[in-house]
Amino acid sequence: MQTRRTCVPELLDVIGSTPVVRLRNLTTHNEAQLIVKLESANPAGSLKDRPAWYIIEQAERTGLLSTGGTIIESSSGNFSIALAMIGASHGYRVIAIVDPKLTPTNRGLLEAYGAEIILVDEPDDSGSYHKTRITLANRLQRQIPGSFRPDQCFNPLNSQAHYQTTAQELLDQADHLAAVVCTVSTGGQLGGIARAVKERSPVVEVIGVDIEGSTVFGGEPRPYLTPGVGLSWTPSNLSDLSLVDEVYKVTDEDAYQACRTLVRSEGLLAGVSTGAALTVALAKATRGRPGEQVAFLASDRGERYLATAFNDDWLSAHGVTTTADPDALRKRAQELMPYSTRPAEECANHLPGLAAELGSPSPVLVRSDRSWDRC
Repeated sequence: MQTRRTCVPELLDVIGSTPVVRLRNLTTHNEAQLIVKLESANPAGSLKDRPAWYIIEQAERTGLLSTGGTIIESSSGNFSIALAMIGASHGYRVIAIVDPKLTPTNRGLLEAYGAEIILVDEPDDSGSYHKTRITLANRLQRQIPGSFRPDQCFNPLNSQAHYQTTAQELLDQADHLAAVVCTVSTGGQLGGIARAVKERSPVVEVIGVDIEGSTVFGGEPRPYLTPGVGLSWTPSNLSDLSLVDEVYKVTDEDAYQACRTLVRSEGLLAGVSTGAALTVALAKATRGRPGEQVAFLASDRGERYLATAFNDDWLSAHGVTTTADPDALRKRAQELMPYSTRPAEECANHLPGLAAELGSPSPVLVRSDRSWDRC
């Protein structure tokens, strides 16, 4: 077991450098290996720690956020939890704008860190809550002096964080990478990783995963249960769909079944979005060659879903089966086909005027070659 040899100056310094492990039991010796990057090892428990701290750190450097300031964000899950951790560490007030999908566990985590919670229960024109949440967060940012909006849906630093850290680590850690599978919501993970992979290893496939009912890649909107995946438009952090080789859409049933199977068969307790990624990663691995690696991310800790994904009564009440059968998961993965193999031509659902329509803040931070600039 490796141990750190020095004392780390502060909690936020341990964000990143997460391990990659091979899964032992879900694939056969005739298939590609499944490897998973454990983003759940970050201090607040998810991959959202990376963009949250990346954005806040740059806001501090450029004076957009000062001591005693307020962070306001639209997020019912991991991004707001990461911001709440940062706020507690650096002395910021944190206001999380959430919707009815907020789980009891996530509410408890936000409250434990000292965040204030405002619930939005009015759906937007797509049936989700993203636009109404963002609109309220933007209005509060204009009203509260000294406040800052990380604005994960529209801030390009979201994907830049994954481009500079997550992707580079994964490419260094994998020996024979054939494909990387990423779920999509605000686009930071998929957009940043896709750009880095295609720059460093263009032969590696980049696979995007959405949930049925979301319209990130087009289609008809409808309600869905899976948290941490989906949006009602193609986010600006995913501006270049030519970097994505294939897109898959999975069902709620797929995502919940897979995360339950993962813990029973591999001992890895991870969240529902990880189940969505696993379903597609397993589909790619079963069609791969021995010695190749198919990577996906364990986006967060499964303990956050003990009351939902790992609760049989909750699943039954929501019409989701309680199975955790590796054979059933493999069968489903083998049947799964891409939603699109030409996403740049078929799947763009960008809404270029949406940020202004929702009142998103300006300036935002962007990366230049030499420094952090405002625009």
